[in-house]
Amino acid sequence: MTQQERQTLILDKIKQTGFVTIDELVDHFKVTPQTVRRDLNQLAKAKKITRHHGGAGIESSTSNTDYQTRKIMDLQEKEKIASELVKMIPDGSSIFINIGTTNETIAQALLNHKGLQIVTNNLNVASILGAKEDFSVVIAGGEVRHRDGGVIGEATEEFIKNFRMDFGIIGISGIDLDGSLLDFDYREVRVAQAIIANSRQVLLAAAHSKFGRNAMVRLGNISQADHFFTDATPPAEIQQILLDQRVTLHIT
Repeated sequence: MTQQERQTLILDKIKQTGFVTIDELVDHFKVTPQTVRRDLNQLAKAKKITRHHGGAGIESSTSNTDYQTRKIMDLQEKEKIASELVKMIPDGSSIFINIGTTNETIAQALLNHKGLQIVTNNLNVASILGAKEDFSVVIAGGEVRHRDGGVIGEATEEFIKNFRMDFGIIGISGIDLDGSLLDFDYREVRVAQAIIANSRQVLLAAAHSKFGRNAMVRLGNISQADHFFTDATPPAEIQQILLDQRVTLHIT
């Protein structure tokens, strides 16, 4: 395979998934990490991709990947994260769950639990968990975002503030190397901030593709989580923040 052919395939793979790591490309193409880095640097120089720590992506900082694509991206990784995270949730707990396809996977994993009390601003999560007769599911009021079933806005934020829950399960669009949690919609961010403020424990869940991913709205910092669940070792900068702030890291 020529370098040009490989770079074309790398570009196609990034377009399909939104983000790939160097390790994934090494395994896929059976080449050295140095070769992959050179390919990515050349593609980035040609402005065909955006280079990130440990990988590359094609994305906008102002709009998220479409919902149907996000549902299938990193699905196995999300399922592993969900399986590990739900072990922390005792039966009979009260839980906030916010917007995101990772959280919808977590909701599926929670169906084996009993007696959960759930408040969510995610219509898809409400639909999944509402199927259990012993679950109490409350949907926050507000504006429904048609593209993904998220409920957002000032009314949603104020509604969340009426509760104090055992756990807040938070999904996120991107994590910068300084620990900043990033998202695309400031209205969604305000709701997530209210969930964090009103949860006794904050459980942050994000696949490795979120490391270094761009989004324009700052939600907060990874240091606000009590536990962080991911599927791969985070960059060294993020590991140091987790260590300094005593955030428990769970690598699935």
